[in-house]
Amino acid sequence: MNIISTNPVTNSVIGETNTSSPEDIHQKVENAHSVQEDWTSLGVTGRVDILRDVLRLFKEHLDEIGVLSTQSMGMPSSLRHTLDLDAGIEYFEWYLENALESLKPEISFEDSTSLNTVFYEPTGVAAVISPWNFPFCTFIWQVIPNLVVGNTVVFKHASECILVGKLIEDIFSSSKLPKGVFSEVYGGGEVGDILIHEDIDLISFTGSTTVGKHIASVGAEKLIKVLLELGGSGPGVVFEDADMDKVAEAVFFNRFANSGQICDGLKRLIVHKNIADKVGQILVKMLQSKKVGDPQDISIDIGPLASIKQADGLKEQVDDATSKGAKVLIGGKKPASLSEAFFEPTLLSNLTTDMKVWQEEVFGPVLPIVTFESEEEAINLANDTVYGLGGYLFTEDKDKAERVATKLKTGMISVNGTLYLHPSSPFGGYKKSGLGREHGKYGFHELCQLKVVATEK
Repeated sequence: MNIISTNPVTNSVIGETNTSSPEDIHQKVENAHSVQEDWTSLGVTGRVDILRDVLRLFKEHLDEIGVLSTQSMGMPSSLRHTLDLDAGIEYFEWYLENALESLKPEISFEDSTSLNTVFYEPTGVAAVISPWNFPFCTFIWQVIPNLVVGNTVVFKHASECILVGKLIEDIFSSSKLPKGVFSEVYGGGEVGDILIHEDIDLISFTGSTTVGKHIASVGAEKLIKVLLELGGSGPGVVFEDADMDKVAEAVFFNRFANSGQICDGLKRLIVHKNIADKVGQILVKMLQSKKVGDPQDISIDIGPLASIKQADGLKEQVDDATSKGAKVLIGGKKPASLSEAFFEPTLLSNLTTDMKVWQEEVFGPVLPIVTFESEEEAINLANDTVYGLGGYLFTEDKDKAERVATKLKTGMISVNGTLYLHPSSPFGGYKKSGLGREHGKYGFHELCQLKVVATEK
């Protein structure tokens, strides 16, 4: 059976590849086991040297990857370098440059007669499953640190961007990486399920909380390490003293970039009641200035959703809100002049917390707005979610920002649009937003077994 890749703008076929059979998946896992010890024996420096060749090849094919990403899931060509391609290269370079320092042995105890040293060792064979919203960057985030620490990887990309996955495998095949250290399987959720039930030592998954729960249960049954980066419903709290220019810029980037398909994006705007009308007017004007259309057009700000199914789910959430009394400030529907995968950038006010746009993750260009009166109410509204990935605060009062930040149940918080996404900083969430952290020394250590060796002095 073939996996068909379609362009969400035209719904036309852009390519296809064969679905991996259970036998093929099993063989690739066996191959990964057979070379894992040799890959480990190269040491951090040896592995980094080989991965520099992989990095070189990815840089050479970057534009080709970007074009396939735009065709496959609709990321605007004006943004794909900033959001996906260049970001992926930045992280790849950081991993290689900082691996030796991050993974060096550490002394955990010392007295006059003995020494305890902690070593960071590979876990083994990692099953890595990546999403479609940032086809290159999320692959880099999940796969390269595993290879750096000495794990071998069997990788499955999302079926929506299967051609990007195929190109990634081709690039690895032409590099100096030993055969079997990285391999790829192809298919939908059923292939991923076969993979995680194979003889693997670690699962790294980025995707929905529903699937993440299933993967966690498989990991628990097998008693192996599971790293999960899941859904989010990031609150953006706008206090009365906020700088409106900072609010407008940060809200657009963190809610509407990539058509709102960002896991840690700002997905619920919580605004002080005294400035709610002003904020609404500023955001409406800002969205009116943005262009929606074919993502291959360099002038376009907002492209389609990754699929018609994704857009249909978004419409259902918006229709639920309006049926319960929400007011549409702008947008609210699929544009008649574009394909069924598009949805207008939308602002909703007059929200109640029983609406789907409040209770569920909204993965598209729709932003609900609620108001608050007191700091305590703002914090309670921000934490009124099963998720806890990103969080955003807007205030010119530094003490207030620090005070509120300590009370938000999220793994990452941006104040006044400041970026928390850096290769050296941990990425991950509280509650149903996942398990573990990516990036920096923290992410490296998540992928390792820790061993303490006690020696005499």
